[in-house]
Amino acid sequence: MSDTPQMNILEERHGAVLVLTIDYPARRNALAVPLREKLEHALERASVDGQTRAIVLTGSGGVFSAGGDISGMNIETAYDGRDRMRRTHRLVRLMARGNIPIVAAVEGWAVGAGLSMALLCDTIVAADDARFMAGFHKIGLMSDMGMPATLPARIGVGRARDMLLHHTQYLGPDALKIGLVDYVVAKGKALEAALEKAQALAMEAPLPVAYTKQWFADDLERALAREADFQAALFVTEDHKEGKAAFLGKRKPVFQGR
Repeated sequence: MSDTPQMNILEERHGAVLVLTIDYPARRNALAVPLREKLEHALERASVDGQTRAIVLTGSGGVFSAGGDISGMNIETAYDGRDRMRRTHRLVRLMARGNIPIVAAVEGWAVGAGLSMALLCDTIVAADDARFMAGFHKIGLMSDMGMPATLPARIGVGRARDMLLHHTQYLGPDALKIGLVDYVVAKGKALEAALEKAQALAMEAPLPVAYTKQWFADDLERALAREADFQAALFVTEDHKEGKAAFLGKRKPVFQGR
């Protein structure tokens, strides 16, 4: 029997709506690179299957996603870092610029890359106890997966700066007040409500929906180009190594600026 933690993207069809569930219970649905690739492949299949008109993205076990899988961040060179970002950006573009609208159903934590993933969705439905936080700086990295563009687009530059620099957290109702999410429902009801929103989108004319997604994604490309350069450099810093070791060792990091 393998000791490798199981990670999957579960698929469940509801007519023209496809529900994709991030399922990596050993790491609270952390977005490990193989899991991101599985999600990318699921989205690509949906884009050409001729029957999917809307997608719901959620997480298993009452958690949307606890962020990146830090145990798998083993980047030794800037080239490796740029390659990791290139692979990640395929998924980002597919979500942001693809033809199919995506509704996020968020229960529990949406942290770091998990928050980035939610922000790439067209509509965010959150449970009232859902928690949102960036937190990248705690491991010596900057926000990525388009967050430097998608977060201020939703909540404004001032609040985005506060979330990114001070790790400010928002619960569902407060996230709704600032525009970070679109709808808030009772705990355990996010998927049901997201399905309703997705089913309504599935009834719309698909071409205007696709063009609208393209329009809102126009500013994303510049952000992706810059974050690929910055994050690739940060991956190989001593501070990132320290941040990762501190996180895995459950202690506070001591950063040196190098």
